[in-house]
Amino acid sequence: MSTRPLIGVSTYLESKVSWGVWELPAALLPAGYPRLVRAAGGIAAMLPPDDPSYAASVVARLDAVVVAGGPDVEPVRYGAEREERTGPPARERDAWELALIEAALASGTPLLGICRGMQLMNVALGGTLVQHMEGHTGGVGAFGTHTVKPVPGTLYASVAPEETAVPTYHHQAVDRLGKDLVVCAHAADGTVEAVELPSPAWALGVQWHPEVGEDTRVMAALVRAAS
Repeated sequence: MSTRPLIGVSTYLESKVSWGVWELPAALLPAGYPRLVRAAGGIAAMLPPDDPSYAASVVARLDAVVVAGGPDVEPVRYGAEREERTGPPARERDAWELALIEAALASGTPLLGICRGMQLMNVALGGTLVQHMEGHTGGVGAFGTHTVKPVPGTLYASVAPEETAVPTYHHQAVDRLGKDLVVCAHAADGTVEAVELPSPAWALGVQWHPEVGEDTRVMAALVRAAS
């Protein structure tokens, strides 16, 4: 039996989480992520925040990297002042996940950024973010849905060539595009919904949340690249 690719997925880091009789700090990951990796043919390994100097050695043991969704990127990372509606910083995650992205790009390890992960990819390559936008959630704590339109000739268009309805929950977005990144999907309002690096790299970021939907194509493409 062939070995399934090992896909590292970054995690949340929360100061207080409750389960059973316990209430403790925890590194955690919504179950949709490992479920999606498994459905796409891979095995998920959690990558909680750690010393960024370890990122390259961690990535070297993996077949691919996923940077998960989560809190806002601290604006200082892209040279901006924090706006009123920007969330509190997650500095350990920012440092660790930026190091994972840089290590994956340097080594040619396939990379997928999801929501915050796509935004961090843009920041890692010198881009900036819109700190607040409306109309891309289903309300507080509820995913919305809208369609995304692929850009012909891109990696993303080869994975999902038609307009596709996707689960969304974001109030930030790409503003100035990072170095060498190519926009590969838009929302109807013009919001950048996916970015990628040109070949031979396999690096794709999507603004939506495939882990809460039924469409496995983006993750399956990552798993194929990891194989």
